[in-house]
Amino acid sequence: MATRFNQALPMPGQIGEMRRRFPHFSTSWQQGRVTWTGTITPAPGCESYVVRISYRIGKQPTAFVIDPELVSRGDQRIPHRYADGSLCLYRPKYREWTAVMPVAATIVPWSSLWLYYYEAWLATGDWAGGGEHPSAKERHGR
Repeated sequence: MATRFNQALPMPGQIGEMRRRFPHFSTSWQQGRVTWTGTITPAPGCESYVVRISYRIGKQPTAFVIDPELVSRGDQRIPHRYADGSLCLYRPKYREWTAVMPVAATIVPWSSLWLYYYEAWLATGDWAGGGEHPSAKERHGR
């Protein structure tokens, strides 16, 4: 979907892209916030996860795993999550996601990749997904 340089993709465009790419996701739009809920299976043989992605123009999208509940590995906390439990999918300070990008083309695939690395971490104890662990105080413009 084409937009003018540095112009946020309008909400109807975000919704249309999600419906086109992930028609099985449900959509709720109220008070300027859209929420999508759907199932992601990161790879064959992996668990299927229900995720909820919320987005409001001018804010960063958030992604949460709704079901099944994510579990820690022994005494290790689950890596790459914010204090509110949302997934750390990109580094906001480096503008790896911007409002010109469709959520469907970025946040959903990144959530799937995060879940793949989560399952590998559960099995091995190593997070192979790279990135930076967010600090407990870090927030990203919600």
